[in-house]
Amino acid sequence: MSSIESFSKLDQIIPTGKKSTRDGFGAGLLEIGTQNDQVVALCADLIGSLKMQPFIDKYPERFFQVGIAEANMMGIAAGLATTGKIPYTGTFANFSTGRVYDQIRQSIAYSHKNVKICASHAGLSLGEDGATHQILEDLGMMKMLPGMTVINPCDYNQTKAATIAIAEHYGPVYLRFGRPGWPVFIPEGTKFEIGKALHLAEGSDVSIFATGHLVWNAVEAAKELAKQGISCEVINIHTIKPLDDEAILDSVRKTKCVVSCEEHQRHGGLGDSIAQLLARKMPAPMEYVAVNDSFGESGSPVDLLNKYGLGVQDVVQAVQAVLKRK
Repeated sequence: MSSIESFSKLDQIIPTGKKSTRDGFGAGLLEIGTQNDQVVALCADLIGSLKMQPFIDKYPERFFQVGIAEANMMGIAAGLATTGKIPYTGTFANFSTGRVYDQIRQSIAYSHKNVKICASHAGLSLGEDGATHQILEDLGMMKMLPGMTVINPCDYNQTKAATIAIAEHYGPVYLRFGRPGWPVFIPEGTKFEIGKALHLAEGSDVSIFATGHLVWNAVEAAKELAKQGISCEVINIHTIKPLDDEAILDSVRKTKCVVSCEEHQRHGGLGDSIAQLLARKMPAPMEYVAVNDSFGESGSPVDLLNKYGLGVQDVVQAVQAVLKRK
């Protein structure tokens, strides 16, 4: 199997605490800034939210505060990339995509600029800021751009590792992460390989493919389903594009059915990418755990995930439903 197999049993997946994935970005930015003096950072007036202050304190000459001018930030980043710099842009996911899609398409993606678009506060788990900030369409928007790599890590450690890894990848990258404290369960030092899924648990009855915060919910659901005698294969799809086709097909070849889990609209996200792959290569019954054509609202992260069908019990029910169609 092409995926990295760090675990084999669900009971080995134990959280060591809670930290936000945006904290992982901040830690990773500081570390890669220390390793590579070509890394520069830009922010649209959200230094605290993006956890960029440690980088700024150490490398003030390599930081650019552009203010609330996200389109300008993307243009500056594209210009810096032409000089050999590796720019990391930082703002909320909504402002990193929807507000500046034209600039990303024209100035970064079309000319394949080496810009790292780093997007915090994605999805419903942004929480109390509400629907206007809870972008749920960004993965679809960004994966449609030719040559754009799209990454959505699951916890603090994986976000830190991804932030470091993307500096070695030439070309535009969209790195998505979130606001709330979230279980840290990927061991520190686990290798992050762009385009290679992380195999969390072996199973024989159903393949659960999850991304971002929903990886933890998938793990929790798989533990509950194991008590019912259902064997779940759990795979962390941290790279939405390029998709690890081989890992997905190898798993579905064994289990014959699929559940996809993501903090994103059902249309256009990870589930759609998996469904396209299966339609071409290996048709199989499939259920989605995703937002169903709806905007969000203000509330606590966990309450919102549960209300919009992204909770642990929603994963359990999706598995039970797909097994009936197997």
